[in-house]
Amino acid sequence: MSEAITIRGSATVADAVKLMREKGVHALIVNRRHDQDAYGILTETDVVYKVTAYGKDTKRIRVCDIMTKPCIVVNPDLGVEYVARLFANTGIHQAPVIQSDLLGIITIRDILTKGDFVEQPKEILLEQRIEAAIEQARAICAEKGATSPECAVAWDEVEELQAEAAHQKADQVFVGKTAFELYCEENPDALEARIYDN
Repeated sequence: MSEAITIRGSATVADAVKLMREKGVHALIVNRRHDQDAYGILTETDVVYKVTAYGKDTKRIRVCDIMTKPCIVVNPDLGVEYVARLFANTGIHQAPVIQSDLLGIITIRDILTKGDFVEQPKEILLEQRIEAAIEQARAICAEKGATSPECAVAWDEVEELQAEAAHQKADQVFVGKTAFELYCEENPDALEARIYDN
């Protein structure tokens, strides 16, 4: 996350370009007019595509005329892989980080240069969590019984992790037998514990 540089919606595009150049940024966050208002964003792409491409006078166009508002915002607690997926799905390159107040801005460059995805790929960490959850589920089922509610809940947690792993890999569905299905081959009665009363 980087410092967010802000500008008023009433400022001219010329003012915005000058500020972008001075601060060396590719986007400005447009201030809210009041507490219930949404933040906006003005990117260099907005300037080039909506002003420069048409030869418009940057001193006569206002930021509010070409900004995106409301803009997509990011919660500071969101994992890097989810921010990256949000950017990929929406085609944006930066977003303000907001939790009640504006905390900063996160960009594709931040993800690339500050992320730990090379050293600690989330896929490997998730696989380790799945293995641990399977071991724990088997231990709970051995202690409480294959048809116990505790056993069913433990396998629910395993399947949630497996679904998350499939989602990260962009798989539509989990292919092959789930860990619970393999467990049921050993303990056929366990399937009955997964039938919940409403």
